[in-house]
Amino acid sequence: MSERDELPAALRRDVRLLSTMLGQILTEAVGEDLLADVEQLRTLAISGEIEQAEEVVAGWTDERAEQVARAFTAYFHLANLAEEQHRLRVLAERDASGTAHDADSYPAAWSDLVSEVGKEEADRRLAGLEFRPVFTAHPTEARRRAVASAIRRISALLARRDDPRVRGRNADDLDRQLLAEIDLLWRTAPLRSTKPSPTDEVRTAMSIFDNTLFEVVPKIYRTLDATVLGERTGTAAPVAPAFLRLGCWIGGDRDGNPHVTAKVTRQAARIASDHVLRGLENATLRIGRSLTAAQTDAPASKELKALLRAQSGLAEELATEIAERSPEEPHRQALLFFVERLQATRLRNADLAYADAEEFLAELRTVQDSLSTHDPRSAWGSVQDLIWQTETFGFHLAEFEIRQHSKVHRQALEELDAGVEPSEMTIEVLDTLRVLGRIQKRFGTSAARRYIISFTQSADDLAAVIRLAEYAFEGEELPVIDVIPLFETYDDLQASTGILDELITMPHTRQRLAENGRRLEVMLGYSDSSKDVGPVSATLALYDAQARIASWAQANDIALTLFHGRGGALGRGGGPANQAVLAQPPGSVEGRFKLTEQGEVIFARYGDQTIAQRHVEQVSSATLRQGAPSISKRNADSAERFAPMAETMDRASRTRFYDLVKSEGFAPWFAQVTPQEEVGWLSLGSRPARRGLSVESLEDLRAIPWVFAWSQARINLTGWFGLGTALAAVGEETELRAAFAQWPLFSAMIENVEMSLAKTDDRIAERYLALGDRDDLAGLVREEMALTREWVARTTGKELLTDRPVLRRAVELRSPYVDALSLLQLRALRRLRTEEGADDAAARRLMLLAVSGVSAGLQNTG
Repeated sequence: MSERDELPAALRRDVRLLSTMLGQILTEAVGEDLLADVEQLRTLAISGEIEQAEEVVAGWTDERAEQVARAFTAYFHLANLAEEQHRLRVLAERDASGTAHDADSYPAAWSDLVSEVGKEEADRRLAGLEFRPVFTAHPTEARRRAVASAIRRISALLARRDDPRVRGRNADDLDRQLLAEIDLLWRTAPLRSTKPSPTDEVRTAMSIFDNTLFEVVPKIYRTLDATVLGERTGTAAPVAPAFLRLGCWIGGDRDGNPHVTAKVTRQAARIASDHVLRGLENATLRIGRSLTAAQTDAPASKELKALLRAQSGLAEELATEIAERSPEEPHRQALLFFVERLQATRLRNADLAYADAEEFLAELRTVQDSLSTHDPRSAWGSVQDLIWQTETFGFHLAEFEIRQHSKVHRQALEELDAGVEPSEMTIEVLDTLRVLGRIQKRFGTSAARRYIISFTQSADDLAAVIRLAEYAFEGEELPVIDVIPLFETYDDLQASTGILDELITMPHTRQRLAENGRRLEVMLGYSDSSKDVGPVSATLALYDAQARIASWAQANDIALTLFHGRGGALGRGGGPANQAVLAQPPGSVEGRFKLTEQGEVIFARYGDQTIAQRHVEQVSSATLRQGAPSISKRNADSAERFAPMAETMDRASRTRFYDLVKSEGFAPWFAQVTPQEEVGWLSLGSRPARRGLSVESLEDLRAIPWVFAWSQARINLTGWFGLGTALAAVGEETELRAAFAQWPLFSAMIENVEMSLAKTDDRIAERYLALGDRDDLAGLVREEMALTREWVARTTGKELLTDRPVLRRAVELRSPYVDALSLLQLRALRRLRTEEGADDAAARRLMLLAVSGVSAGLQNTG
């Protein structure tokens, strides 16, 4: 049986339908000869005849090569949405059959927690639950917004096709619409002509809120509430807290991005507020119209009557008009007036606007309390959903977090302390702090108060922000500022607790700790630590740093939140977030988990309501469970049990990594054997790919293109290099297998590397390595790749992804198609690397098309 035949029947049907339709569109738009060329390359790639496939690719005209690249990219977009639709189908089937309560679900997490700590302690932990995803605009989403919109429309049509009631003419009409949308997808220009601005990126992220998060948040809370209350949920006061808080770096992260200015940050906050206020208006209007219970059946409480009188005092004519339209329906009257006040808040009508979200919440709770006696289902149902939405998003939607490099602050202070004319950079730093204050005044403290310091290397880097704020406000009261250190390199991770010791002695920090219940946040950088010492040593160093910081927090009576700067790719801390939560050191989570959601991961995890709900449930249930005594004991015992192994792996892997990246001339060679320079041509995001004008060392290169370039070359070096040497240094298979079975951090690392290696193709990788002129470095990569494959298999006792058959099938099915695009990319690269082809526009365009297609095929690329 072929791998395709092993696919679930419904998924196989969807892939066949979409690929057949795409073939029809290719034939109609260009001709049967294009479809024939696509099929020839596809067949050769599937059969593994790479040399012959390469000859075919080399023989095409520039126009045909571009058309084939576009065809394979379109196929991946369609295959991706077919897989997503199947995932939704499986989730629906599990839910309908009652088998959805797996280990990652709320029922399982709650049951385990109660059995270990008792109901009272479990209730306390539930009340303190926090999950804070932070959306960032890192440029790994290679699709144009227009392409993503076309894909969403096709996805909606494919979902409707699953409805058993759609038959006959209706089914035929759906197929006609599908063909029309696939035709439009083919004709839509696949590449952006210009880089998006930070404001464009903000608006793109807002589509996730509009289409998914606003609607799904109350469903998530209701699922958790039903777990604890059972059938009483919706008729009694909820116990599930509004634990989700959305953060945003888009429009706030200015570390190395000159396009993010104070003006942009302020505009981003306004855009976000406009979206959430519109969402609250619409939801309040919908609920208000439905609250038709009459005064005789659901009488208004005295507090609600007082509220109605207050509304009349604010706008008598409006209140009278609403009362006339809703006679004897006091609860409806109140909510319809709320709609007008929300609109006034959005339009900045001071006479009617709410002062803040807390005022709106207080009025909502007045309605809820009034309803709870006679109409509890409305009170604890739809009204509670609106309360949850307001608690989650406020009037600001997401907290805009500021991030800047410590070096920028040092230079600004030098200028200001010296009394010289401030540079544009220093003026921008001061303007940013002033904008933070303005955002707080308009949208509340929760809208912007966190200020993250990249490359924190001393307590002075943290004190610098407050000193700069004093310059910015010149004797005025400072806004609320929570300064957050970001420890990124290996040395900074080692120095973290010493820096934190100094931080909590600073007057500003002492004051903030007294005001906020001794809450402190510390951010850990996965990307640069991995680029600094390699993926194995970075993983171990991050775990050790978390353990030390957690112990430090406990000793200093600090309520710690660790902020994980994880990327989408494995080389940047990627992998299942719920699995990562459960592998954290004891005391490092304590019911609070915060992480960055980057690039294409945002749309993969939050682009669909069902998938978003599933993702949030997985991560938050893991966050709830992580502090259970059994999990804490398992993590602590395994860390102690395998500490000697960790030391051996750290030493061996770091030496091997340095042998590669610290070799003379490594950076130029890296640029030769990967499309590192060419990736920078793509109009992916507003942020530059490098910190300087050229890349002479790894320090000059950002972690994102470092990972992205290796994945494009099908080597994925950032996800595995050094692990083979580390495992071989341990050498004892029995001990390695024991670690794989008993040590969560180790097993998570091995399973992530399995994924990375599965997406690595030796034959394609060999062709990229041949672009360079350093056989010694290429040989080192080949040797480590083979060694890692060997020792991962010996550690797990199985072939790659054997215990994840669905994932393995998906990777194996995709790989030949990605191979085809890689051969097209190699054709372009070879041309561009010649003197006469350096400015070849056709080769450049083919290169960029292939990068986009490979990204779609591999999915987690940055």
